[in-house]
Amino acid sequence: MGRAFVFPGQGAQAIGMGKALADAYPAARAVFDEVDDALGEKLSDLIWEGDAAELTMTRNAQPALMATSLAAMRALEAEGITVDMAQYVAGHSLGEYSALAAAGSLSIADCARLLRTRGQAMQDAVPVGEGAMAALLGLDLAAARKVAHDAAQGEICTAANDNDPAQVVVSGHKGAVERAVDLAKEAGAKRAVMLPVSAPFHCMLMEPAARVMAEALDHVEINAPKVPLVANVAAEAVDDPATIRSLLVNQVTGAVRWRESVEWMARHGVTEIWEIGAGKALCGMVRRIDRAVATRNVGTPEDVVAAKEAVG
Repeated sequence: MGRAFVFPGQGAQAIGMGKALADAYPAARAVFDEVDDALGEKLSDLIWEGDAAELTMTRNAQPALMATSLAAMRALEAEGITVDMAQYVAGHSLGEYSALAAAGSLSIADCARLLRTRGQAMQDAVPVGEGAMAALLGLDLAAARKVAHDAAQGEICTAANDNDPAQVVVSGHKGAVERAVDLAKEAGAKRAVMLPVSAPFHCMLMEPAARVMAEALDHVEINAPKVPLVANVAAEAVDDPATIRSLLVNQVTGAVRWRESVEWMARHGVTEIWEIGAGKALCGMVRRIDRAVATRNVGTPEDVVAAKEAVG
């Protein structure tokens, strides 16, 4: 049975996430301490008992979600389930950093600092109110791309996340994205909704953030991961550190090819996918992409024990 460990992206954050893991597993608590030390602030206080609006800010949500994912991974390791029991790792957008930290490619401290930089750079790249994102439900990638193209009208509007066969997220200038919502409904979308995000991620408006990340990644050691990473922008496995470095830069402006990534893993022997960390969005996407792939969530101590029992 081939297994992949996948790690969630922005939108999965919730106050209190990871607290039960930290209380149950010293190794999980140590992850939060390490992230706090790396950032020079008590991000764990914000995660566990802070203000939801503040946690949702990109600069906080990104390292917070990584910390929660790595805490769950450390809890699994405490029960004897290691990353090399997976064939592949993958992550949705910022989750790619969590995947790399889980696979030993990035240190947790470097990962926390990179995600704080990435979150701040993405927030700063476009003035608030100028960019937007919208989810188009019930349209496939080709239809969503046509909608985005027709909506652009000289502005930027592109398919940013190809999440599953019936959910594509578009990103770009606010006016263009609003036009895309109207055009998507005309094109037969079941729903088209603006997303509550602080910036238009994964489109060319993020070019300033990509430059910041290129500079930041230049100063960080990236090791070959213990298991290959199925990269967002490539939708196939990579394990060369130089390739990973350049793909992480491209990922800031490039599309998250999640549907294709899951399809690639299924073709290469993956029969079950574990979502490690907060939320359950990725498992839902996997089920819509390929019902033959089994899914499991690992976000609580109970989930960790159940995973251990399942592996035997």
